[in-house]
Amino acid sequence: MKATIALAFIVLATTCYWDVAQTCQSIEQRYKFSNSDIYVRLRRGAKLQYELMKGTSSLQTVTLDNFVTSSDLELTSTGSYKLSDGTSSIEFTLVQSGVVSGTGSDITHIKVARNDVAAGSQPRDCFSLDQSEIHWFSGPEQKAHYWPVERQQHSNYSYLPKELDNFGVGERYWLNSNGVFIFVESNTPLFIDQNTGDYKNKLCLSATAALPYDSRVTSSKFVYHIGLAKNAKSAHKYAVKTFLGQPTGYPDERIVQYPIWSTWALYSRDIDDAVVREFAQKIVDNGFENSQLEIDDDWEICYGALTFRESKFPNITKLVADLKEMDFRVTLWIHPFINKDCVDIYEEALGLGYLVLDHAGDPSTQWWNSETGVATAIDFTKPEAQEWFTKRLVRLQEEHGIDSFKFDAGETSWLPPDPVLQASENDIISPLQAVGDYVRTVASFGAMVEVRSGQGTQDLPIFVRIVDKDSEWGWNNGLVTLITSLLQMNLNGYPFVLPDMIGGNGYDDSPPNKELFLRWLQANVFMPALQFSFVPWTFDDEAIEITKNFTALHAEYAPYIIKLFKRAVETGEPVNAPLWWIAPDDKVAQGIYDEFLLGDDIIAAPVIIEGATKRDIYLPEGQWTDGNNADTVYTGPIWIMDYSAPLNTLPYFIRVGFEMD
Repeated sequence: MKATIALAFIVLATTCYWDVAQTCQSIEQRYKFSNSDIYVRLRRGAKLQYELMKGTSSLQTVTLDNFVTSSDLELTSTGSYKLSDGTSSIEFTLVQSGVVSGTGSDITHIKVARNDVAAGSQPRDCFSLDQSEIHWFSGPEQKAHYWPVERQQHSNYSYLPKELDNFGVGERYWLNSNGVFIFVESNTPLFIDQNTGDYKNKLCLSATAALPYDSRVTSSKFVYHIGLAKNAKSAHKYAVKTFLGQPTGYPDERIVQYPIWSTWALYSRDIDDAVVREFAQKIVDNGFENSQLEIDDDWEICYGALTFRESKFPNITKLVADLKEMDFRVTLWIHPFINKDCVDIYEEALGLGYLVLDHAGDPSTQWWNSETGVATAIDFTKPEAQEWFTKRLVRLQEEHGIDSFKFDAGETSWLPPDPVLQASENDIISPLQAVGDYVRTVASFGAMVEVRSGQGTQDLPIFVRIVDKDSEWGWNNGLVTLITSLLQMNLNGYPFVLPDMIGGNGYDDSPPNKELFLRWLQANVFMPALQFSFVPWTFDDEAIEITKNFTALHAEYAPYIIKLFKRAVETGEPVNAPLWWIAPDDKVAQGIYDEFLLGDDIIAAPVIIEGATKRDIYLPEGQWTDGNNADTVYTGPIWIMDYSAPLNTLPYFIRVGFEMD
């Protein structure tokens, strides 16, 4: 007997409201999952839609943009429902319905799967963003990083880490303030459209076997999950438990307490023994603490050699030893490339089969330190190449006393076009595999490691750095996006965020001025770590004094940050969450982009507008002590208008009753 009879589906004939000019009748068909009160309703109009329901309540509606069929849902032997258009099918499976421990909520979880997407086709499913008072979060790291993310724009955008838009970290995960999340499986060659062309006010997911994915397969998968909870916090907790995962340990505590000092932004590639020594001495002479000194770009004899250039560093072993006598640990900038002019190591890697090739057998690619076609990338999808690379880095440590490494790049766009890669454990061949394998390889160097890309690597106990910021104020990769990128990474499941250089990178000969430098530092105080390259003594004594005050404030709260690191290991909760995390139903908090939490008890509200000496601040429910005036307590929810914040002031608030330990 057909499921349409056996499981009491309901057919409702109503006027077709999708197009008022039509005189057709719309048919709505509702199918109940066994042993639950969860339904899938088909809504037939100008475009086919499916609606997920709990009893008579609508949970989520999705438009099937280019899937046309007059067929009904059919019950499968496993209890799922399948819908076919004659050549392909969509299967709906109820994964979870009921209260889930650790979320504090009833959870509905539906899997939506197409397992036979034909080559040349591109099915597309769309979620409406045009919903009153509903905001969306998570998604990809972006250069113009708006928050909430419903403002982003994408057109047939390949969804994998790449240089374009500073997309270093971006799990295939979106979450909204109504308690709905979407998670797309890694075996899907995912593209997205958002707010462009025919997809205004929509987030559309699609799948097709096209570059930069494997374009040679005859069919591919398109599998995603929809989760629904009572609010965004509960939905995210379930997503962490089910998909994103949580850290297995946490990074180095000294990096949390004291600043990293990097040569990069201040000196660029103009570094040598004398420059590094002078930099270190000025840090000490000006009375600053350190976690480590990082020697950045242009120390090798050629890119990929992993051998110091003696004309710049005639005795690197002695330099490292001398820095350690000054109480610095020493780290080194590392990348995953070998330029072809690095002849000996290039030929060795090529001969061993350790370079990524395209399907014509050519390893040529490009990165920011090469011209087109004169660089190559190490193939970290091969265990032998991982071991070879690792041994060469261990040699640097053993011979010269290097403590650890800053690992750059790792995004898929640095690979040759149409690369040949090894399959994952699930026999999936995808550029995503190269990202994860690189990060997992370098994470073996321990708690001081930093990376700037990630893919399914939330479990690793290392810092993930925000991709390079520009020395600007606004949405053009400036100061405001330091906060929004921080929030995005935390809601992608990466709580150990290393903010980029204080003041930005100073690209295009545009270093930060004093105001931008100090406001950037203030924004950074309640984030997990501080990283200097530009320095306050290039400005004046006031800048030095203010910088010392805020580095001391950060160090004061380092034990609490480490406590939150430990909590992240135990529960997967963010270290720096959006304001709504402590008030999930607060409509105002859901839209705030320029404040953030440290744990559940500290609200940071830095000044991020050039020339501003006051700002409006929103505090959610609770009692909050003014961090700059312990005699002032506010009861939220409340707006504080025109809070005074001259250049030496960071507005922040501490929950009444908060204890550091």
